[in-house]
Amino acid sequence: MRRAKEASRSVGLLSDARKREALLAIADAIDAHAAEVVAANALDLERGRENGLSDGLLDRLTLDASRVAALAAAVRDVADLPDPVGRMLDERTLPNGIRLQKVSVPFGVIGSIYEARPNVTVDIAALALRSGNAVVLRGGSAALESNRALVGLIRGALNGVGIDPEAVQTVDDFGRDGARALMAARGVVDVLVPRGSAQLIETVVTESAVPVIETGAGVVHIFLDASAPLERSRDIVVNAKVQRPSVCNAVETVLVHQDAADRIVRPLVAALQDAGVVVHGDAEVARRAEGVVPAVADDWATEHMSLELSMRVVPDLDDALDHIRRYSTHHTESIITDDEASAERFLAEVDSAVVMANASTRFTDGGEFGFGAEVGISTQKLHARGPMGLPELTSTKWLARGTGQVRP
Repeated sequence: MRRAKEASRSVGLLSDARKREALLAIADAIDAHAAEVVAANALDLERGRENGLSDGLLDRLTLDASRVAALAAAVRDVADLPDPVGRMLDERTLPNGIRLQKVSVPFGVIGSIYEARPNVTVDIAALALRSGNAVVLRGGSAALESNRALVGLIRGALNGVGIDPEAVQTVDDFGRDGARALMAARGVVDVLVPRGSAQLIETVVTESAVPVIETGAGVVHIFLDASAPLERSRDIVVNAKVQRPSVCNAVETVLVHQDAADRIVRPLVAALQDAGVVVHGDAEVARRAEGVVPAVADDWATEHMSLELSMRVVPDLDDALDHIRRYSTHHTESIITDDEASAERFLAEVDSAVVMANASTRFTDGGEFGFGAEVGISTQKLHARGPMGLPELTSTKWLARGTGQVRP
């Protein structure tokens, strides 16, 4: 890790053109060796099935040819983004003539601990390098072969364009000891970003001596207001659950206003079931639809990460807001409504990183937001919140230029 700290000094001084050259070389390497990455991933998948990984984790772990191509495309997208380093954020001249400028600068070394997500290896490495940072990765045992192949390609590409390959490192070979060393590396690693289960994130937040940007689990809600149109509600909810159920922005709980329940619940449940979704519903939902699994108290706090969903009928918007305040992980929530006042109240009162009106929660994503990729979706309030792209991987410093002034 100390070699990453040393590498960060040279990487932080790279020009925009050199950083772009490095990322394009990485993208080309991923494309050229896609078959090797898929073969390495197949070993991880085989071991994951033997170890009983859930379908959701297996989906996150999978890298087929199309997903590898998407990784390379995402790196090229990041390369094309504006350089976040050196932005002028503030400028002023003091009465004594000292000229002040506030500019964006790299953090230095970014650490990340994650699990069963080899795409994160590429996303974080690309974003870190584009923002002038080195990165130390702990990708977990489930994706060991995939991450080893990807990190090898990234380091080889950097070396090929004359950039210190120590700017991208992994501690996976050290297992849990590597993760513990990463969390203890205060003064070497400047910031740590965990991604994964609620348990993993909680462990990192509570045990790390390195400052942490907390990404959160996704107990994501959609509220169907009294005026919610059936077709729009059905399309958005099915998309938010089914399009990729294993990810953190997939909806987990649907709340239905009682004035809309009679016209929406039955066809919505049927549409979800037709898509293979198991609906856990309260008594009011079960009374209106067939094949509903009775919901239990724990369902409202569950991130299913699979084709399962919890549904409840609530008296009004106030009760929906109360439910979200109690169970939300402050990731993403959406309201479906034709009532502008209800939409604006929902947007104002829900305290989550992303709050939507009449849109699928699946749009909470760095790529969809135009960031090229994301380091994670921050659910905390300090430094960064929501999908974290390039600007969130920079800090600031003040430059003061004087002509000999002394303070009286």
